[in-house]
Amino acid sequence: MIKTNNLYFRYSDEKEEDKYALKNINLHINDGEFVVIIGHNGSGKSTLSKLFNGIFYPTSGKIYIDGLDTSDEELIWEIRKRAGMVFQNPDNQLVATIVEEDVAFGPENLGLPSEVIRQRVDEALESVKMGEFKRKPPHHLSGGQKQRVAIAGILAMKPKCIIFDEPTAMLDPSGRKEVIQTIQNLNKVDKMTVVHVTHYMDEAVNADRIIVMDGGQIVLEGTPKEVFSQVETIQRLGLDVPQVTLLSHELKKSGIEVSTENLTVDELVENLCQLI
Repeated sequence: MIKTNNLYFRYSDEKEEDKYALKNINLHINDGEFVVIIGHNGSGKSTLSKLFNGIFYPTSGKIYIDGLDTSDEELIWEIRKRAGMVFQNPDNQLVATIVEEDVAFGPENLGLPSEVIRQRVDEALESVKMGEFKRKPPHHLSGGQKQRVAIAGILAMKPKCIIFDEPTAMLDPSGRKEVIQTIQNLNKVDKMTVVHVTHYMDEAVNADRIIVMDGGQIVLEGTPKEVFSQVETIQRLGLDVPQVTLLSHELKKSGIEVSTENLTVDELVENLCQLI
């Protein structure tokens, strides 16, 4: 679904190597995969997500979305139809005064017949469990509900992939839970390709693969167990690890032979029971 070849990007015309926001990025994201990108502030993760959607263009190298070259300006609208994007602040993506009108905005701009738009709006709102709010004003909703409406607006355009750029950064714990559950359902139930940029490590534990960025480069990649079991490496990069993984690491250091790949409480409890 997404492929990059020797991707470099800089915001200015400076030629020095250290001015690049992204350096030599080579990756592939498969159709139907759930990939989480993590890294501290300034690591390049949000910049990379905007390149996936054609908001930025590569300084050098290539990005292909479903086989389409993002540097070809004639293809950019087709690319954005195939790879939708959800940002941090849902208020920046809501454009109408009624929820269903907001979700209809994208399909209307595609020039679809009204009956098709109606069907897409209803399906998208049901997919994010916001159907009962379709006639409500968005400003009457909670942060989590607004973000789910923003997601519905992307779903109504029938993308093959959705890129989430820190979609829970401005939400309270309840709103975060709502949105994360929605993201997981899109991938596991609807089989949609998901790229999720986040700085919350607990949001990464259910991913198929984690990509860790630092200094504009990919420095670590693997399954959640493979990545988070490298506790000291992750901490040196200025990142946290899931609390259960950190506890497992400390128990291991104290002489208790637990696995350092535990990600959830249930896994840790099962592991400890095996040692009794």
